Amino acid sequence: MFTPSEFPKLLVGLGVADDAAVYKVSDDLAVIQTLDFFTPIVDDPYDFGAIAAANSMSDVYAMGGEVILALNICGFPCKLPSEILSEILRGGAEKVKEAGAALAGGHSIDDPEPKYGLSVLGLVHPEKILTKANARKGDRIILTKMLGTGIITTASKGDQAEKSHVEQAIVSMKKLSKIPSAIFRRFDIHGCTDITGFSLLGHGWEIAEKSSVKLRFQLEKIPFLPGAVDYAGQWLFPAGTIRNETHYQNHVSFASDIPLEIKQLLFTPETSGGLLATIDPTALDDIKKAFSEQDHPFWEIGDVVEGDGIDVIR
Repeated sequence: MFTPSEFPKLLVGLGVADDAAVYKVSDDLAVIQTLDFFTPIVDDPYDFGAIAAANSMSDVYAMGGEVILALNICGFPCKLPSEILSEILRGGAEKVKEAGAALAGGHSIDDPEPKYGLSVLGLVHPEKILTKANARKGDRIILTKMLGTGIITTASKGDQAEKSHVEQAIVSMKKLSKIPSAIFRRFDIHGCTDITGFSLLGHGWEIAEKSSVKLRFQLEKIPFLPGAVDYAGQWLFPAGTIRNETHYQNHVSFASDIPLEIKQLLFTPETSGGLLATIDPTALDDIKKAFSEQDHPFWEIGDVVEGDGIDVIR
């Protein structure tokens, strides 16, 4: 294992364990490197490819970067029709194009279960990197996508989800975080990450722990996709919910009147979720205006206070 002193230009790596690696090229330029891939979470191959690509690029956006280059990572069983693979790759390619980046090939292997994602390269100024480690007492907490993709796609796999709920979840997962990231680069954003497999509470705790502060979420302000709360009431959680709860529950305190199924929902993994950021309160009105001008959703869901861990209040 290398030590940070061996690679002084590695600005973010294993020692910080943030969303992606960042390497300084010059005083004005650093590159962001990340990769992600997973198995299908929806039935349609095109949607699967688009969701996986959006999810892969999300880490670059979470660090304040611009995506410039991507490579495919693909596992696919040879026994399945090649048309399915073509649709997966088409979905991914169109999302990379939407990001304004180049898709320059990639690598595929024969695999019993389909898997797809991207290796992504981004650019950022070395002094404008967004990380999990800079949240400050008094900051407001904002979120750029509704929660609930994990439980809705799980309900769908069991044929328990309404078609309209699944469709809205797919639209959310396919949406890039390009616009929020570009807005964040214009303002005084402190801590930032994207909400994916570790859930709102898991990723929130990462910001709290690395910044030595407490994040206080206000439940009534947290947005959920249509159907998510209903499926929580039916206890249709994925296995990842229990893993997240086991790992993070000692860092989270809930108000006494919050139902158990809602607690579980906040521990439920998300796919291609929104950006979670802490911001200087003096910039809040200007940021809201910027989001409104771009017709992009934005929710203020809490604040940063002295202490450690996570509080979920009414």
